[in-house]
Parts: sequence; C-alpha cells; structure tokens
Amino acid sequence: MSTLTAATRSTRAELMRLRAWPAVWITLGAWLVLSIMFGYLFTYLSYTSGDASFADEGTTQAEQLARMLPDAVPNVFLQGMPMFGGALMMVLGALVAGNGYGWGTWKTLFAQGVRRTPALLGSVTALTAVVLATLVVTIGLDLGISLVITASESQDIVMPSFGSVAEAFGAGFLVLEMWALLGFLLGTLARGPALSVGLGLVWALVVENLLRGVGQLLGWVENLTEVLPGTSAGSLIGSIVGVGAGDGTPGVLDTVPGGRAAITVGIYLVLAVVASIVLVRRRDVA
Repeated sequence: MSTLTAATRSTRAELMRLRAWPAVWITLGAWLVLSIMFGYLFTYLSYTSGDASFADEGTTQAEQLARMLPDAVPNVFLQGMPMFGGALMMVLGALVAGNGYGWGTWKTLFAQGVRRTPALLGSVTALTAVVLATLVVTIGLDLGISLVITASESQDIVMPSFGSVAEAFGAGFLVLEMWALLGFLLGTLARGPALSVGLGLVWALVVENLLRGVGQLLGWVENLTEVLPGTSAGSLIGSIVGVGAGDGTPGVLDTVPGGRAAITVGIYLVLAVVASIVLVRRRDVA
C-alpha cells in the first residue's frame, strides 16, 4: 500500500473519530461564542446603549456601527485569532495527538501493521480539515450577523471585496493551523492530553506576554520575542487589521512586518509536522 493511500485511509478514519468526539464540538463552540462576543455583542451593546465601556472608549456610535457592517467582516473575523482562537486550536491539537496515547489508539494501529508516517499524516490532515471547517463556519456566521445588523439599522449593504476575504481567510488559516499543529506536537511530546494542554495554554496565554514585557528592558529578549509563534501570529493579524483597529483585543501586534510574520508562522507550521513525525518514528509508542 502506498503512503498516499495509507494516509488517505487514516484521514478518513480520523475524521470519523473527530466528528463523533464531543471535545471537538465543545472547542469549536467555545471559539464561535468568543468570536461573537468580542466581534459583535460588546460592540452592539455599546452602540445601542451609548455606553462606551462595552467597546473601545472614544469611539462614536457611527464608528461602532461601521465595525459591525458586512464590509468590516474580514477584520472582525481575524481579531480574536491570535489569542483566543490560537489557544483553543492548540488545545484541540494537543487533545487529538495526546488522546491517541491515552486511549492506546496509536499503539493499536501500529500493532496491526499500520505504518507510522501515513497514520500521523492522516491525523494531521484531519486536524487541518477541522481548522478549515472552523474558518468557513466563522466567516459565514460573521457575515450572517453583520447582514442582520445592516437590515435592522436600515443601512446599505456593502459586501467585502473578494481580495480582502481571501487575505483574511489565508491569514486566519496560517494562524489557527500553526497553533493546532504546535498543540499536536505538544501532545506527541507529552504522550497525553492533560500535560500538553496545560503547557500549551501557559505558553500561549502567559509566557509569551511576560517575555514581551521583559523585552522592553532587555534587548536580547526583545529579539527573541520577535520570532516566537505568538508574536508572529499577532503581527500577521495586526498587519491586516491594524493595531489601532485591534485595541482591546489581546494578541494583535505590530512587532514585526506582516510578510516576515507570515514566513515565520509557515516555518513553525512545517517544523511542527516534521518534529511530530520524527518523534513518532523514532521512539516507542507504548
């Protein structure tokens, strides 16, 4: 059996497992709730009540309304991804890989003669499919909410350009895929979900923020933070939405140029897959 055929079969099997796994739906549901809350709910409450504490202070009602209309969907779609979306995708990736050890799935597969590389590639491909589905549902939901608001406020419908949607979708995919695959790598390293999820969340939500704070005092730490995954993801999103448009949204940065940030994210993405394959091939799974 060729590697491609084996990987395809593994992908199908993994997709069936993920589709029936409640943790996947809970994780994706949590992301959609957060996306709606920070993308539309708080802004809408501020707009309707006139209370700026729900949104960025100093913004007018006209500016708040403009942020909720269809042509602003690409920016709304992206703003929560560096921090909240990335953390949840890392959790999902860690669960996908880690539970393969905790439940004995990998051990059973390899004992039946399934080759390790195609099996892992199938799992990674299935995880990627979940990331893509998440992006499609998110942008569709954002567009639907914005159209409802547009109709309720009697505004003209101005759809976002295809180029802006494609750019946002591509950047969102790079960011969420990187975090998902880094979580997968952590799950492979830890051989279980609990430790890998904990380590991933501490790194994404705490360690990088502390390092960026220290970097303002120590030059070498500042240089280090410029190549960290969170800084790169935040800078990639910031280069599209603008840091000013992301005020109050954690993780949106302008630390490095967008092109450099995209390359760094892509490198992390590839390294995570390669490192996971090497680990699975070179050590005992039990």
